[in-house]
Amino acid sequence: MPTPNRRIQRTPLSRRDLMKTGAAVGAAAAVTGALAAPMIIPSSALGDDKKAAPSERLNIGFIGLGKQNSGHLGAMVGKREVQVLAICDVDKTRREFFRDFVDKKYGELERKDVTAAKAYEHYEELLARDDIDGVFIATPDHWHTRIAMEACKAKKDIYCEKPLTLTIHEAKLLIDTVRKYDRVFQVGSQQRSEGPFRDAAEYVLNGRLGKIKEVHVGIGPTSKPCDLPGEPMSEGLNWDKWLGQAPQRDYNHILCQKGLPDTYPFNPGWRDYREYSGGYVTDWGAHHFDITQWALEMDNAGPVEVIPPEREGDKYGAKLIYRGSPVGDEIVVHHSEVIWTEPNPRPPREGREGQRDRGPRRETNGIRFVGERGELFVNRGTMETKPDSIVKEPLSVSEHKLYKSPGHRENWIQCVKERRRPICDVEIGSRSVTVCHLVNLAYWHGKRMQWNPRTWEFTGENAAEANKWRDRERREKYQLPSIA
Repeated sequence: MPTPNRRIQRTPLSRRDLMKTGAAVGAAAAVTGALAAPMIIPSSALGDDKKAAPSERLNIGFIGLGKQNSGHLGAMVGKREVQVLAICDVDKTRREFFRDFVDKKYGELERKDVTAAKAYEHYEELLARDDIDGVFIATPDHWHTRIAMEACKAKKDIYCEKPLTLTIHEAKLLIDTVRKYDRVFQVGSQQRSEGPFRDAAEYVLNGRLGKIKEVHVGIGPTSKPCDLPGEPMSEGLNWDKWLGQAPQRDYNHILCQKGLPDTYPFNPGWRDYREYSGGYVTDWGAHHFDITQWALEMDNAGPVEVIPPEREGDKYGAKLIYRGSPVGDEIVVHHSEVIWTEPNPRPPREGREGQRDRGPRRETNGIRFVGERGELFVNRGTMETKPDSIVKEPLSVSEHKLYKSPGHRENWIQCVKERRRPICDVEIGSRSVTVCHLVNLAYWHGKRMQWNPRTWEFTGENAAEANKWRDRERREKYQLPSIA
């Protein structure tokens, strides 16, 4: 039976609480990994006479205003400890609308302590502002790495959406860049901060299922090469910059929708095409493989072997082999279409004609952990086990507990001010998206591959060929920047 959904409560953050130092911060740093530099609060967060700014404020900008970042913007613009200074999008309609939205919202809130937001077509101009402390990046996937690297070099802290990168090479490069410039970097894999996922991971880590044998991850299929026809382009769109590193091609609205985010479908069409994304394998995979890594205590490692599906063209069936996890000796992680089945909870009522038994409930999204003593299924809003006795007894105070976040955006704000690593730091997000990339490479190339997560290299029989797949060619003017 389903267990009650124990959601993490999002507690309001006061500036006083966030700015506390000393023993409390030291204890948190010991658990979460403090940044190398001493604790330094950004001058624009503290305020100074030259800027005539409030003394309790973090100044931020937003890059890419589609569905995801418009949601982040709506949440952040109402926070007293934050001021939104800048909006950036390659689409004129969106950037001007959200600039005006920010100003209107601050007017409604009677925030007389803020300055008017500015809109930019080019993110480089936003990053050049020395009064901005941090940025939210929610562009299409193929732009994440370049913008994030340049944000690091501009000394901005970063909240970047998942899936974090387009390639394995980008994932490792981004870790190195963030560490060199000592930035606070939160990856938008918010399942670590909400819902029953932390509970599920703790049950697995504390041995409630016994040794883990298998994990089934339901996330949908991979992406495909883009074959969309050209269409007339909308006015005010910088299409060349939207394409960025991807090959030159004519505009199509499925890739970059016209209008404001509330006028088009939630799932972006570009997600289906390989030039810009890895399909559902990187989209939902950046959530569910991320939780899998967390529960297997492999945040700083990963699988060691990648196995393609049995038949060429299959959309499911790729497998990952994990060794070295404290919860299992050899764990097989399956990319599966159906991961959990239950009898129909509402069978047809007796005496009603025309009703049919709808069959068992079939879950195609989520994660199922299979251990020696039972199974656990988790998805947003639900956690179930077989047998249900597995979760009847709460975890004791002496059992292993994971990082508890007050909310994903709130955790980022807190960590920026305390100069420590958030719940989904850049290495966590980079290694989780690398798992997704490994699965995609299995579908795209059909080869069995040995992976060394310590060196970020393929080894074994197909190593020479497979190591070339860690990155892609880019258009000349959209190459990645150097770390230096």
